[in-house]
Amino acid sequence: MVKRNMDVPWSYSGANGPEYWHTLCDWYAEGATFRYQSPIHLRHDAASQIVHSSEAISFHYQTERFTEKEFKNTIHFIPFECDSYVTFNNVDYALTDIHYHLPSEHWIDGQQQSVEIHLVHMDKEGNNLVVGVLCEIAPEILAEGPLRQSAVWDLDRHLEVFDPSVFLPKTRSHFHYVGSLTTPPTKGPINWFVFDEIAQLSRAFLSQFQEEILQGNNRPLQELRGRDVYYFPDRTE
Repeated sequence: MVKRNMDVPWSYSGANGPEYWHTLCDWYAEGATFRYQSPIHLRHDAASQIVHSSEAISFHYQTERFTEKEFKNTIHFIPFECDSYVTFNNVDYALTDIHYHLPSEHWIDGQQQSVEIHLVHMDKEGNNLVVGVLCEIAPEILAEGPLRQSAVWDLDRHLEVFDPSVFLPKTRSHFHYVGSLTTPPTKGPINWFVFDEIAQLSRAFLSQFQEEILQGNNRPLQELRGRDVYYFPDRTE
């Protein structure tokens, strides 16, 4: 008998690990019925290239206040006002959450990276859109990264002030596909946009949250199942 508790514990290993998520409760089981799950292996040679399209995503990020919370095996930055947003297919999606996976959940051309940042958005109807940024860990503090002087990281008061663009790579070329959430209930459809430029995240920044971010909090790759994957080159190239 499948449990109906929507707060059933889950993890990334053992009896309540990814391969068993769909058995833990009916909410998780329902999410798993969506055919196109995430993450997936993204390949340039298998993606359909889109040079100019009205379906490209546009970013409208600005400096705003966040607070940090630890749940679902990682650290989350939650905005107070949700002023930053993206636009896709003439629909605005407000930025509602930023969190991290170590190592990356998506792979690109056979390569997995040390970190993947997920910037989660939601429209007025409650539909999600997620932007993924794969990162390598840099030993030095990066001048243009989240620790730049214009940002505020007051972890004692749980108050951060920054422009979410600090987490985006300089080159905006990206993959786009339809998938699911990568944590229970893994529901879909979710529009995914994953940058192919590997960004850098300083070790000093990540070390602030080493107790909150579980190592190995990445869902295994899921089957492509014949779905379309699109590639958008940087418009400035």
